[in-house]
This record gives sequence, structure tokens and C-alpha cells, in this order.
Amino acid sequence: MLFPVKPAISRVMDEDLHPALLPAGLRDILPPDADIEAQLVERLMSTLSAAGYQRVKPPMVEYEASLLGGPGAAMAQDTFRLMDPVSHRMIGMRADMTLQVARIATTRLTRQPRPLRLSYAGQVLRVRGTQLRPERQFGQVGAELIGSDLVTADAEIVVLAADALLAAGVTDISVDLTLPPLVPVLLNALGVGEHEAQRLRQALDHKDAAALAEIGGMAAPLLGALMSAAGPAARALERLKSIILPAEAAAELSRLTGIVALIESSLPTLVLTIDPVENRGFEYHTGLSFTLFARGIRGELGRGGRYPAGTAPAEEPSTGFTLYTDTVLRGIKSPPPHRLVYLPVGTMRATTLRLREAGWVTVAALAEGDDRAEAQRLGCTHLLVAEEPTAL
Repeated sequence: MLFPVKPAISRVMDEDLHPALLPAGLRDILPPDADIEAQLVERLMSTLSAAGYQRVKPPMVEYEASLLGGPGAAMAQDTFRLMDPVSHRMIGMRADMTLQVARIATTRLTRQPRPLRLSYAGQVLRVRGTQLRPERQFGQVGAELIGSDLVTADAEIVVLAADALLAAGVTDISVDLTLPPLVPVLLNALGVGEHEAQRLRQALDHKDAAALAEIGGMAAPLLGALMSAAGPAARALERLKSIILPAEAAAELSRLTGIVALIESSLPTLVLTIDPVENRGFEYHTGLSFTLFARGIRGELGRGGRYPAGTAPAEEPSTGFTLYTDTVLRGIKSPPPHRLVYLPVGTMRATTLRLREAGWVTVAALAEGDDRAEAQRLGCTHLLVAEEPTAL
């Protein structure tokens, strides 16, 4: 007789797992880090709210067809999918919140006046991490400006993202600007075939000048000039002005010049760089896009850019950004520890409320005993004596 082997192996493997072991890319956030992250989210959201961005809250899962439709197809490889036992339809767990907010704007809020300003905060889950971002679950805070294709909208989003980070305590912020549609427009104008264009795109993404020269043909000098123009905004724009481009590509660069001027006039201390050929991570973006960094912080603080909200033919021009709370946390100073006061048994509720209103964190005794020893054991900084906190 043959016996099933796989279930037995599975049971053995499950029995060997330590209860604290989690799948790769997932982690528990413990005290006080969870509290610090919650405070950060509220500071970021307060900045967005003060700028007129109204908060929405999309669900964790959606039907696969809506979640991965249109521009959402770019997130298909990152999305967990499963069968909904109620509807018997495929659903997906969100890997990014931007397109969910765009869906809300173009379905539930179609009658709201444009431009529509929305903000959000929540957790996302991805199938796999990357070398730069191994985490598969992380927090996002973001804003979307739906229904405007003006350069002032692009500038507002970049400045708002920087303002939110500054309000959270991040310093030495830099923004790397890029134009994902520039190279495709240029290659199309030059009549480059799809297969060759893909190879050139890979060479540009990896900044491989040798490969670009080898496979670029007549397009190589022009693409090489664009790649070498990357750098600080003022210098990059000066170099780009000297490059003769087809009309549509030249229009993209002209728009970029106007956006940079608006950003610099609004927030002159912000460090701006330009990489006109960068495309990785901006697969569904159709205009100015950007990545946020800060000196001394490993990884990206966030990303943003222009994209089409909704699906054709009812697409709306939109732009927005997403901040990654786990990365932002690396760049802010932890708040001072709470003042914890231990309250002996019998402390009046009015006293407890008075202390909390004054900014104290109260820890109530559950049984009578040596209050001082118990307060010290629980990490309290003070003990309530004669209705007033006394330092331990």
C-alpha cells in the first residue's frame, strides 16, 4: 500500500517552525517602533490634509480585473492573487495604493469637481522584495492630484512630498527627476524596432555606455548624450538644451524646464537632479516622474509621477506620490521617551485623567504590593505619591 508522503512532510516542517518565525520579507514591529511609526503617519497625513488633500481608505483586496486593469498591469508580477470563496472570482491583495485611489477617483468620485486631491495611508504586500527593498510588506502614505495636466500640478506634487518629509523631521532631501516617456518617444521617432528598442532600454537603465554604443546604431550618439546629461538640475538642463531632439521629445524637455523653475521658486533649498533616461520603477508613468532621497538614509523615501487615472477612453491626467514609511523612519529622530507614571491601587479616576491631559502615560497597578519595586520593574519613570508624580 502507498501512503501519502507530502502531507506528512508538510506536518513535520510545520512542527519544526518556531512560532516567531515569519516568511522572508515580513516582520513584527514591536514597541516603541510601532508607536513611532503611527505618529509618523499622522504627521505626514496632517501635512497632506493641510494642503487640501482629502483622505480615502481603499480595501486591502480587490477583484483582480479592476486591481490589475489598465496601468495596474505593471504591478501584476508583485501581486498576491487568490480565489474569493464568496464570489468565486479571482481577487488580488494590493501591492500599491496609487492605482486604487485612481480607481476611486474615476468611479466613486466622478462627479466631484476637478482637480481632485486625495490622500491615503496603509499597508501593501508584494510577492517578492528587491535588492534595495527586501521588505514585502510596508507602509505607504501618499497623495494623488486627479484631473489636471498642468505643469503647476506636477510642481505642486513634488513640493508637497518634500514638505511632508520636512514636517516629519527628514532633512537634506533630494529629488531625482526623470521623464519615462522621453526615450520611447525618441526611439519611435528614429524608427527603431521593438526588439532593438528593448535592448537599448536595458542598456540605458544600466547606464552601460559600451552596450549602447555597440547596439545603438545611428541612435547611439543621441542616446549617449542624453545619458551623460544626468546630474544636478541646472547643469543637466543646460546640457539637454544643446541636444537637437524630435519635436515631441523636445516638448517633454521644455515641460521639464518649466516644472523645475516652479519647484525652485517654491522650495529653493530642495536639491534637484535630473536623469532623463531612467525608467525602472516607472512602468505605468506617462510624464514627469521622481524619486525622493535624503543624505545618510539608505534607500528611496518615496516615488511619484504622472500617470493616466482610470481606463481608456475615460482616462484622466493625474500625478501623485507615495512615501515609504519604513524608509522614512530611518531618517527621523525618535521622539523622547514617554513619561510613565505608576498609579497605585485606589488612584481616583479624576487624577488619572488629569495626568493624561498633562501629557503623562499612566500605568495602573492591578494589585496591592511594593509599588516602587513594581514601577521600576515595569519601566516607569515616576510613581504617584500624594497625588503627584515622583521621579524614581
